[in-house]
Amino acid sequence: MKPKALGRRQFSIGLGAVALGGFHTAQAQGEARIVLGQSAAFTGPAAQLGVQFNQGAKLFFDQFNAQGGVGKRLVEIRTLDDGYEPERCAENTKKFIADDVFALFGYIGTPTSLAALPLFTQARLPFFGPFTGAEALRQPFNRLIFHVRASYYDETALIVRQLTNLGLKKIAVFYQNDAYGKAGLDGVTKALADLKLAPVATATVERNSVEVKAATDKLMAAKPDAVVQIAAYAGSAAFVRSARKAGFGGTFYNVSFVGTQALADELGKDGAGVVVSQVVPSPYQPSRQITREFLEAIKKGGDKVQANYSSMEGYLAARVFAEGLRQAQAGGKITRESFITGTEAIGSQAISGFPVAFSATSHAASKFVEMSMLTGDGRVRT
Repeated sequence: MKPKALGRRQFSIGLGAVALGGFHTAQAQGEARIVLGQSAAFTGPAAQLGVQFNQGAKLFFDQFNAQGGVGKRLVEIRTLDDGYEPERCAENTKKFIADDVFALFGYIGTPTSLAALPLFTQARLPFFGPFTGAEALRQPFNRLIFHVRASYYDETALIVRQLTNLGLKKIAVFYQNDAYGKAGLDGVTKALADLKLAPVATATVERNSVEVKAATDKLMAAKPDAVVQIAAYAGSAAFVRSARKAGFGGTFYNVSFVGTQALADELGKDGAGVVVSQVVPSPYQPSRQITREFLEAIKKGGDKVQANYSSMEGYLAARVFAEGLRQAQAGGKITRESFITGTEAIGSQAISGFPVAFSATSHAASKFVEMSMLTGDGRVRT
């Protein structure tokens, strides 16, 4: 049976636990622990993205540590809340650098990750598993950045292919007015251009906002067959409701960053038929090894973590990170440099059944994308 959505009280408790587990006093990177810094939204309209990803990653690392970590060194994630705002993320990153963390891990979002980019590049800190598929973090190649998820280009290419295969060619784009939204818009535009098509209309919503009336008016006037949404869950949910109220009977497609469970929670019965592309396997279908391990970890941990796509991505990112640590240890002492070369040495293989491919010239591990659909009762099916 698939888990039901978190109630507001349960979500608040989980959020508090993450916030309280936040940043500790500064200490140098010791031999006993491998300290990771995660700047993410733990409060505000995008909070569930940070909370869920963090819970999934922590679930893996807690059990990894219980088995002795790597060479008796344990992994610790320290968190700082950026509210999905770039300026706050940059300040958090400076604190992590001053605290001499081993690496940055699981940053949530494109605009925030881009704000951190010059800082971690100058400090030569590995930046692992960001929750973003933006090309700006993939090209030009940066030896410090490791991606576990597919790109927004991969996601939007599949969305456009599916829509056009259904004969739907009047495609509009509703996107967040920042680097994330523009990255997704670029992906949709590129995929359409390959078919000699273009968006019939585009409109924006501001980050951390649910003011969507102007966007609704503009897009509905174009009478699209479908709307591709490149926004976080609060803005996307507001637009779905607004467009339907305006009489839109077409289909809504979202990329994975929307936060699937969070979107389902926001929309409730209004979510029926809303499509979301995914970059990790379904957390509800135990046919895959990584999902079986994830669900077993949740059970062993006392069922405190909700199984959803965001927590699954955090778990998978932590699992791949640990493999990089093992490779680094095999080469001798674990350092940032040995971690980078060790992760590159993973090469092409399946980690817990999930195919990844790293090399000295490519740190984009996966091109896995599949579609899912909200059912209207707070659940997701693939």
